[in-house]
Amino acid sequence: MNIALIGYGSMGRMVESQALVRGHSIVTIVNEHHSGLDASHLAESLRAADVAIDFSAAAAVLRNVEACMAADLPLVEGTTGWHEQMDKVREIVTSSEGSFVFGANFSIGVNLFYRIVDHATELLAKFPEYEVFIEEQHHSQKKDAPSGTALKIKEIVSEHVDGDIPVAYTRAGHIPGTHRVGFDGTVEQIIIEHVARSRECFAVGALMAAEWIVGKKGVFRFSDAMDEIIGDK
Repeated sequence: MNIALIGYGSMGRMVESQALVRGHSIVTIVNEHHSGLDASHLAESLRAADVAIDFSAAAAVLRNVEACMAADLPLVEGTTGWHEQMDKVREIVTSSEGSFVFGANFSIGVNLFYRIVDHATELLAKFPEYEVFIEEQHHSQKKDAPSGTALKIKEIVSEHVDGDIPVAYTRAGHIPGTHRVGFDGTVEQIIIEHVARSRECFAVGALMAAEWIVGKKGVFRFSDAMDEIIGDK
C-alpha cells in the first residue's frame, strides 16, 4: 500500500519503519509544517496515498478526518483524547461514505488483554468480596490521563461491576505503557497486567488496521478488525 503518515513524532517514525518491513511505501508525511493547512488544502497532499495513519494531536483530529474524507482516503486514527468529538467524526465519515477505524490502543496484546479482563471480571463479579481497581503508567510526555486504554478497560469492567471503579495513573520517564487490573479480596489479590516494551506493538497494530480497512466503508473500532483476524466473526 501507499501510506500517508499524519504526525511524524516517535509513533509516526515507528509506523514508517514497520511499514517498510511489511512491504508498504510512505508517500506523504504530514508534520508540524502542515499545521496551518485547512482540510481542503491538506486533502490535496493526501491524494497519492491508499490509506492514512494518524498519530498526531487530539486538536487536529477533526481537520484530519475532514481532509481524508475529502481525499476519499481511509483513515486509521491512533490519536487519543478526542472522543468527545466522536459524534462529529461519525457524521463526517458517514456523510462522505468514507472509511475510518479507531482504537484506544492498537497493540494486539492489549486487544487480547481486553478480552481476558472481560472474562475475568465476569467470573469475579460473582464474588462481591473482591473489589476491582485499574492502574496505568505512561511516559511523562503523554498528555491525556487516564489513558484511552484505561478508560476502555473501565468500560469493559463496568459491564459486570456496579459502582465507580477507581483508575490510578502515573506519568514518568519513558514508560511506553503499562495497564493493570486488580481484584482485591480480604486475604488475596489477583492482578492481570499488560506491559508494552516498545511502541513497535502499536505501530504493527495500526498497520494491520490499515491493511484491513482498505475497501471497507463505515466507522469501525480496531476490535472489529481483531474479531475478523482471530476468527470471532
